[in-house]
Formats: sequence, structure tokens, C-alpha cells
Amino acid sequence: MAQTMNLTQSKMIGEQLLKHLFRYRRLLSDTNTCTHQPCPICLAPHLQKVQFFIEHNEPLHFILPAFPAKSPNPQKVLGPMPDMGERVALQFLQSLCDRIREIYAPGAKLTICSDGRVFNELVAVSDENVTLYSQRIQALLNEIKADAIDVFNLEDMYTEMSFDEMRKTLIELYAQPIETIQKSVKNEEQYRQMFNGIHRFLFEDYLVLEPHKSRNKIRVECKARAYEVIQRSHAWSALIAKLYPKSLRLSIHPQPYHSEKIGIHTIKTLDRWGTPWHNATVFDGEKFMLMKRSYLESMGASLVWHNGHPSHYVWSEQKSQPLVTVAYQEVK
Repeated sequence: MAQTMNLTQSKMIGEQLLKHLFRYRRLLSDTNTCTHQPCPICLAPHLQKVQFFIEHNEPLHFILPAFPAKSPNPQKVLGPMPDMGERVALQFLQSLCDRIREIYAPGAKLTICSDGRVFNELVAVSDENVTLYSQRIQALLNEIKADAIDVFNLEDMYTEMSFDEMRKTLIELYAQPIETIQKSVKNEEQYRQMFNGIHRFLFEDYLVLEPHKSRNKIRVECKARAYEVIQRSHAWSALIAKLYPKSLRLSIHPQPYHSEKIGIHTIKTLDRWGTPWHNATVFDGEKFMLMKRSYLESMGASLVWHNGHPSHYVWSEQKSQPLVTVAYQEVK
């Protein structure tokens, strides 16, 4: 195939594959016509990479920083371990690779570059819980027979180090100065929206974890943490870009229309930033959706257990109140 495939053919197949992938794109806004019909500029940052794999008759390779650890906030999640939200998200990613194989015979592979170890102490998650979460993610992959997915962690890169030393080394080698991050947040809308999303998550969690502090103090402290989270996330991105230079970069976060990263929805959620590790999961009889645990409990949803662990909620049509789709507001 590599010998007979010409540039026109590889481009045509590449565009077909990208348009299929873009059906699940997670975007910062949905007001542009590119939302439903990606334009050539949408495809451009990714097309050359796709064509490389096609012309070499190799599976596409995606990298996705995601599945870090559960939020420590019991108002959001069922506990520290993966649950139905992670299972559904992983099943979606495997099915995405399977569907690509129907279009392009070599199919696709996906590496989850788990970033939980990168910034866990900033988000009040212990190294022990990161380890346990990671182990359970691997067990889930085995259970659902996700043969297209593997996982890469910080400890796979830096062996013979303590976790603190791993994080320090990553920052020293790949991080930008905090002042550079602050300048980008101030001057660029994309960075500002990322900062607002991360700050909101942190603020919500630390309000619960540190109830003895004032809201204003927590807000200020979480702003500083949010800059560090972005700094370390970018350092992690720089490392995996170096390790996987030819791979297509997916993101669990919403992205601009013409970004070099492809934001990806893995499970239905109420807002653009929702993830399984910041929410509980509810089944309404037709689909699984992410919502805050406190909201589901206040609405009377029923908790389902699996193998001795809380898994998800179910919602019956007989309930007196319907589940309301509410857009969560940014922290001000």
C-alpha cells in the first residue's frame, strides 16, 4: 500500500478519517459553522500526520492526556476509584478505534498519557490514590478487552526516582515560567478559558476540603494552583510530544476550531469541561451522562453498586422531578 498510495488518495482517506473523528469534537464554542462542517483550516494541523500513517500503512496513533485520578470532592464523585463514567469513556475510545478500522484497515491505536502523577498534590490527591486509580484503569481496559488502548504514566518515563523527584525533573526540563503562563492567560482567550475551567474545578473542591477558610482566601489560593496546574500540564504535553512526535494529539478539554489539539467527547456531559473524574454518572434509561453527585442525590437518583463498589446512579421516569440540564457557572 505504501508503494502504491499517492498523495491524493492519502489526503482523501485522511480527510474522511478526520471528519469522522470530528463528529465527537469538544469545542470551546458552538457558534461557528465549523461546529458541524469542519473546514480545511480545521483539518490542516492534523492532516499531514494522518497521511503519514496512511502512506506507511500503519494504524493511526492518538495520544490523550487524561484519566488522572478522581476529584477528592465527595460532592462531585462517588469515591477515589474509577466507576461507570470511566468505563463508558474507555469503551467509547475503543469503539472509536474500531470504527476507524472500518474506514481504514490498519485501524488506530490510542495511548492514554495519564497526567495524575504530574500535578496530584496541587489538586489534593495522594500519590497512593493515583496509583490505585491507575491500576483500576488498567483492569478496566482488560475487562472491556480494549486492545487498541495502552497507558503511559510519569513513572514509565522516570524510573528509580521518588514521585516528588519525577515531578521536579519534569518541571525543570519542560516547564515554562509561571510568569509566561500568567501572561498568556491575560492576553489570550484560549488560555483564559482554560484557566477559568481549571480554577473552577479547584475552587469547588477546596471549598469542601478546607471549610475553615474563607471563600475569598480559597479563591486566591486556587488561582495560584491553577497557574501551576497549567504549567505542569504544558510540561507533560511537551514531554509526550517529544516522545510521540508523529502522533495525533487529542485533548479531554474543549479546544478552538483550528487548534493543533483535537478536543474529544467521551461521554455525554452537561458542560464543555465535564469529565468522569469530576462527576458521577447517571443512566436515564437511554444513555449515561455525567452530573455532580450532590445534584443526583438531591434529585433522588438511585445508586447502583458493582462488585462491592459504588458504580453509578439510575433515574426512573416515575420520579416526580425530571433531571434538569443545568450549565454550571464559571467561578467569578
